[in-house]
Amino acid sequence: MCVLTINVAVLLAVIIVVRLRRRTEARSRNDEKLTVLVVLVFGILVAPTGFGQGVLDVVGQLASGISDAGR
Repeated sequence: MCVLTINVAVLLAVIIVVRLRRRTEARSRNDEKLTVLVVLVFGILVAPTGFGQGVLDVVGQLASGISDAGR
């Protein structure tokens, strides 16, 4: 017997990629709202993981570098 497990965050990442590949002109307002909701849920699921913390560190360093360059 084979048991297939799907990580919800990975599934949402695939859905995000598929939805964002569509042409912008073909999207309705409700479609855009659904995409934003899916991305927010993905962010909530990924944030407490090691990967999410790494992304947070990189973005924080990038923002700090940009703000230091502006001085």
